[in-house]
Amino acid sequence: MASIDSTTPASTTPLPSRSLAARLGITSVPRDELRRRYTQSGSSFVEIMGADVHYIDEGSGDIIVMIHGFASSLHTWNRLADELKREHRVIRLDLPPFGVTGPLRSTSGDIETMNLPAYRRFIDTFMQALGISRATFIGNSLGGLISWDYAARHREAVERLVLIDSAGFPMKLPIYIGLFNSALVRVSSPWWLPEAIIKSAVRNVYGDPRKLDALTLRRYVEFFHGEGTREAIGKMVPTLDFKEVDTDVLTTLDVPALVLWGAKDRWIPPAHATEFASRIPGAKSVMYPGLGHIPMEEAPERVMADLRAFLGTGDARVPADKGAYRAPA
Repeated sequence: MASIDSTTPASTTPLPSRSLAARLGITSVPRDELRRRYTQSGSSFVEIMGADVHYIDEGSGDIIVMIHGFASSLHTWNRLADELKREHRVIRLDLPPFGVTGPLRSTSGDIETMNLPAYRRFIDTFMQALGISRATFIGNSLGGLISWDYAARHREAVERLVLIDSAGFPMKLPIYIGLFNSALVRVSSPWWLPEAIIKSAVRNVYGDPRKLDALTLRRYVEFFHGEGTREAIGKMVPTLDFKEVDTDVLTTLDVPALVLWGAKDRWIPPAHATEFASRIPGAKSVMYPGLGHIPMEEAPERVMADLRAFLGTGDARVPADKGAYRAPA
């Protein structure tokens, strides 16, 4: 299979400048503008809980569902999906309130609070809407939590489970997320949030920020400045209390599992990789030196090598005392 080029060629066309009001976050990017800029050739929409949910469904074969993390989008999987769709049906989506999808709203138009119960209803409805009864789940960060929680609630519906820098265990929120626990930030952010703060947060999730290209950085900024997103994040963050998450259920999972982690993750402690790998029976694990919170975006070729080996085995489980795993050279 072809290798993945982890470098993004420099664009010869400069990015259009943003107005001062846009850079300061005084204005928001309209939803229709985000749809115009960031949908791809395979983009589709499905109505879930009153929102038009952006997703891409490509390839054929065994189904893989890919779920991104906090403030990210389905684009974080672009280079992995390009490879995986050669042999699998690959489905990835923009979780609300992020990406092109944006916030869910009540019948009265109020922005819904996205806590774990809301995400459970959302992902269950999404899977039903697409008629997916069984799939491999690959989740990063918040998407990892949604993935393993789905596996715990739907025992026969998950074929394999891949957790990449997954959330779930008690932790102190990263400073860029924890800011939204301040009432002042929650009130002011929909009307004023400089893009410099967002850029700093995005650089912080890379082990080596020099790998972050300008187009990707602009995409993160514009999604965060998307219409309604900051207000939705302000409602969501105070609910992110991982002390209330039942991680004991991990010990009851009976599914081949792979835990991938960036050793320079500044958002979720790398020690949590050991917690996941030790609690999920037979889970394999890989630690990536030098990579950060989103290794699949920062170094897709390294992650893809491990995914190929894991997905290509008949029974991916190994005894718990042999959980450390590397893809064949």
